[in-house]
Amino acid sequence: MEQIKIYSHKILRGKSTEYITLNNGVKMPMQGLGVFRIDDPNECEKTVYQALKAGYRYIDTATAYQNEGAVGRGIKRSGIPREELFIATKLWVTDANYNDTKNAFEKSLKLLGLDYLDLYIIHQPYNDYYGAWRAMEELYQAGKIRALGVDNFRQDRMADFVHFNKIKPQVNYLETHPFYQRTEELEYLNSENIVQVAWSPFAAGKFNVFKDDTLNKIAESHGKSVGQIILRWLFQRGIASIPKTTHIARMKENMNIFDFNLSSEEMNKILKLDKNNSVAGNRETAKEVNNFFDAFKNI
Repeated sequence: MEQIKIYSHKILRGKSTEYITLNNGVKMPMQGLGVFRIDDPNECEKTVYQALKAGYRYIDTATAYQNEGAVGRGIKRSGIPREELFIATKLWVTDANYNDTKNAFEKSLKLLGLDYLDLYIIHQPYNDYYGAWRAMEELYQAGKIRALGVDNFRQDRMADFVHFNKIKPQVNYLETHPFYQRTEELEYLNSENIVQVAWSPFAAGKFNVFKDDTLNKIAESHGKSVGQIILRWLFQRGIASIPKTTHIARMKENMNIFDFNLSSEEMNKILKLDKNNSVAGNRETAKEVNNFFDAFKNI
């Protein structure tokens, strides 16, 4: 693999994607497929199979998505050697404590049909996530998990988490897109050599992201789509991404971002689009957190 450097992380060039070196030496693809809300089992299996055949090697799922079994069947059907894959799933809030984490992990592993995970993630910063992390550290040290991560941890919780754990996270998943750029979070994570992974990189299609004049002008100048410009912009910031799609043409398009560069001027133009607009909301009040718990109470 040829080594290049993007921001503070080392990037390795592979056959169909680029790989970033995590703080424990594990290599993670910069581009993955997210399967959130692909609820139909047959569609999910087909999507994962098609993605892997199209060159994807990083698949991201979660207990909360309730499609780990379909993901596992798609992986098996693809016939891709296990060592080429990077499979991530997430621990849900109700199991986020020391006693329940290992059982939840084993259930996920069984559904996925795997012997180990490449990345296991605490999905939300709620419940006893410190206890959960202790259990995850033990699984990591036993060789059952290659890398550990968290999801939706803002700066204050992340700093506290890094300070008081023996093993710090390798990644932090955050909603990140041109209208919610998380610049301060990125600077902090870079300082700790923790990789930021962007979920909802297209802002779930909200805020007229695909009609934005700035993004469309940049896309036209490169002969690329707005989606490709966004993913390339994330890549050049050292941020991995897991865009969701069930369409094979879009899968291939999303992977085709490694044959061009955005100029400093173009990067700065996109920087100016930041409006701190979140798709999911920040859940900063008790009411917002309780509403979140109510929405996912059946998981």
